[in-house]
Amino acid sequence: MQRTTHGHRGPDSNRTVARIVGVLFLSAFFAYGGGSALLASIPEGAGHLSSITTDAGPLRAGAILMLLNSVVVAVIGVLLLGVARPHGEGVAFGYLGARLVESVVLAVGVVFLLLQVPLGRELQESGTAAAAQLRTLSDLAIWGNASAYQVAMIALGIGSVPFWYLFYRARLVPRLLAAWGIAGYGVFFAGSVAELLGLEIGLLLSVPAGLFEVAIGIWLIVKGFSPRTTLAASVDGATPLPADGPIAVAM
Repeated sequence: MQRTTHGHRGPDSNRTVARIVGVLFLSAFFAYGGGSALLASIPEGAGHLSSITTDAGPLRAGAILMLLNSVVVAVIGVLLLGVARPHGEGVAFGYLGARLVESVVLAVGVVFLLLQVPLGRELQESGTAAAAQLRTLSDLAIWGNASAYQVAMIALGIGSVPFWYLFYRARLVPRLLAAWGIAGYGVFFAGSVAELLGLEIGLLLSVPAGLFEVAIGIWLIVKGFSPRTTLAASVDGATPLPADGPIAVAM
């Protein structure tokens, strides 16, 4: 691993971190999207518990992809902490915290989904005697997963808006791209709050943030973090880095 004379990671290490983070952004996007698609393939309505009992494969596969997404988003937060910390420690740790909350709450949502399997088995064994109660529990579990998702996205939005503003100021990525992140996650946050309030507009408002995650993933893989990291006044009072120096990434 290359290091600068100040004990920080050198440019080659920064390039590697950028590529890894880029791959993780794309992995998270496709993992959760793939998991959601598998769950969407399960028939809805009163007979969905019976169909899960017959074939729980799509549900289990979707749950695994969603759990993989939870791991990936936590790792993104850890890796980007080192990149952002020299420019704003509070914001960097706030983003890490938001990613960890997102990871845990999404995983809790997956547990709600997996409850469909034992509920389906119970329905099969009990017959019609407890069908109404079991279907009610199934609906509550589905609602729990949906609510957990919105809470996780609210946490992500709260942490991401100041985080990408920090990247905007530090010029760690092109300012237009960072501004897209600020706006995208801001709209995403509003959509998730609206969903919890009963307004079904969250899916539409999630599009800008979703496309941003694809764009930033591709950018980091291809270009990495910008070599110029001038910051006139950092968010948390960190010492500005020279315009011609390497990006200082804390260990």
